[in-house]
Amino acid sequence: MTRSGEGKGRTHWVIRDATVADHPVVLSMNNAEVPALNELTSTDLAWLAEHAVYFRVAVDAAGVAGFVICLPSGIAYWSGNYAWFTVRHDRFLYLDRVAVAPRAQGRGAGRALYEDMHAFAKGRWPRVTLEVNLRPPNPVSDAFHARMGYVAVGVREYNEGANAVTMLERQM
Repeated sequence: MTRSGEGKGRTHWVIRDATVADHPVVLSMNNAEVPALNELTSTDLAWLAEHAVYFRVAVDAAGVAGFVICLPSGIAYWSGNYAWFTVRHDRFLYLDRVAVAPRAQGRGAGRALYEDMHAFAKGRWPRVTLEVNLRPPNPVSDAFHARMGYVAVGVREYNEGANAVTMLERQM
């Protein structure tokens, strides 16, 4: 599926399914966002791509500018954050990771990806779940997710309290 949208600055975003050819730029974009995202290997990304029900990229004239990977509830996944939601909900769409290249931040790529993902999720899952770093803080992501209709439903601490995430969800 391909969708188009315009963001701030008149950028034309095409939202399309990710392909294997996109994996190197997705991996690079992901790993540039550590610690907001955990680092991935190419093997990890291949596993995520294989199990994702939603893996799409935002593209403009310069190429891939952002991506979102979502996993369905009910799979065996190594993430403690995913497990946190699994204990609380039978059905959900888990937004595992999202990143937008610095050149595209503030220009509507993230919003276009989320709007497309929400349209995909509606009628399929009762909620979309995700987490945002609390320790270390990520105030830009907090503000973005609040604007997109996500609400805090808990906090998960790990690494003996050195790290924490705010657990968020949006009812569909």
